[in-house]
Amino acid sequence: MASSAAAAAYLDADENLEAIISRIEQKSRKIETLLKQSKPVEALKTALEGSPLKTRDERCKSANWIVVHRAMMAIRDVDGMFNSLDPEYYDILMKYLYRGLSTGDRPTCDQCLKIHEKLTEKAGLGCILRSLADTVNTV
Repeated sequence: MASSAAAAAYLDADENLEAIISRIEQKSRKIETLLKQSKPVEALKTALEGSPLKTRDERCKSANWIVVHRAMMAIRDVDGMFNSLDPEYYDILMKYLYRGLSTGDRPTCDQCLKIHEKLTEKAGLGCILRSLADTVNTV
């Protein structure tokens, strides 16, 4: 029963791909504004809000990854980030860290590993397990 409800949620979202892309574009503009104001943690929070997307469409997932990546790469003070980042964002951030590591891009991987280390210290191994075990809400 739960899996059919999850599938229905994905179907509804898949019918509204243009609306999802529009929300991602709005999010991107907001993040750019926050980054120009030197608020990278707020930008990251904004990027993570509403994630993971309830769609299986790779264009949407890739567009959202670009937004999260932009905010994540702007973080300079990883320790300070966790003083401001609410625990509700930890699991989804971990998912995006693994997506970043999968790119093979050296600067992205370096940043992801720095954040991963601090996130694991802060959230524990459970965060890693939840991220890897959740195969429904992929990023």
